[in-house]
Amino acid sequence: MTRDTLPGTLPDGHSVQRITLDNGTLRVAVLDFGAALYDVRHASHPDLPLVLSPSRADAYDGPFLNFGTIMGPVANRIRGAEAEIDGQTYGFDANQAGRHSLHSGAAGVNRKIWTIDNTTPDSVTLSIDLPDGEGGYPGNRRITSTYRLDGDTLVHDQTAATDHTTLMNLAHHGYWTMQPPTGWGGQELTIGADHYTPTDADVIPTGEIASVENTPFDFRQPVTLQPAKLPNIDHNFCLNGDGPALRLSSPATGLALEITTDAPGLQIFGFHAFETDPSIETLHGHPYARHAALAIEPQRWPDAPGRPDWPDITLRPGETFSQTARYQITTDG
Repeated sequence: MTRDTLPGTLPDGHSVQRITLDNGTLRVAVLDFGAALYDVRHASHPDLPLVLSPSRADAYDGPFLNFGTIMGPVANRIRGAEAEIDGQTYGFDANQAGRHSLHSGAAGVNRKIWTIDNTTPDSVTLSIDLPDGEGGYPGNRRITSTYRLDGDTLVHDQTAATDHTTLMNLAHHGYWTMQPPTGWGGQELTIGADHYTPTDADVIPTGEIASVENTPFDFRQPVTLQPAKLPNIDHNFCLNGDGPALRLSSPATGLALEITTDAPGLQIFGFHAFETDPSIETLHGHPYARHAALAIEPQRWPDAPGRPDWPDITLRPGETFSQTARYQITTDG
């Protein structure tokens, strides 16, 4: 384990601490900013970062706020930027089109410096305390995020607790690719989900739980990705829970990522809505064009409040929110 400072500073002048874990198979870097998973590399391809990130701290503004960081306290979207909690209506930051709340808006933990609580040769644990009422969410809350290396697997544990009934839905927002990020086309994708949640024009779930059969979202068997056939994916998959959540592999490199998680959902975003500023340096040495990589986000389902038949994101005093994802990276050569 090594600890250093990322080049540059955040727009507000803060420095960013970087913790690097290396067990000879995986080398992983984690930041105290947003508890970000900043860099992931496999020993077979030491010069190929498998996640997208800027090379400097001063780039963490705009879209880069979502690159590898933790989304919370409530990831994804809440329709109308309000929800009822124990009979009381709470309003949140309407940062999407002035109507809906996305990733908790300005109160999002992806925008904050976390505390580095503990490090070992193979792990790092970070935490953050959120005050009652911040962003409209009730409760004094503590969130922890632990990254740990286990052979060829990165284990990510997240927990949260509160002193007042609140909402909690944490998600790691990593942009993953098993090949150089000139486009995710040609990679093979498998998702362990028989159903997904269709969305409306605002990318808010309609409330339907639809079968993936005979849709572009059927990845129950490996599918070779083509952006032209999946131009605007930004959907939640309802995981079956009886096997791997996802497998992403590249015939070009022989690398494969397999994710298992106890989260009930997995958001896939195809990086179709923007591209990065050519003036901003990245880990890959070039700007990221549309469809550069896939955001893969283990999560509870989006817009869950008010939907009693969906996985509940209510967190009460005395309870512990807990979510684990395992990212196994293997290679054929």
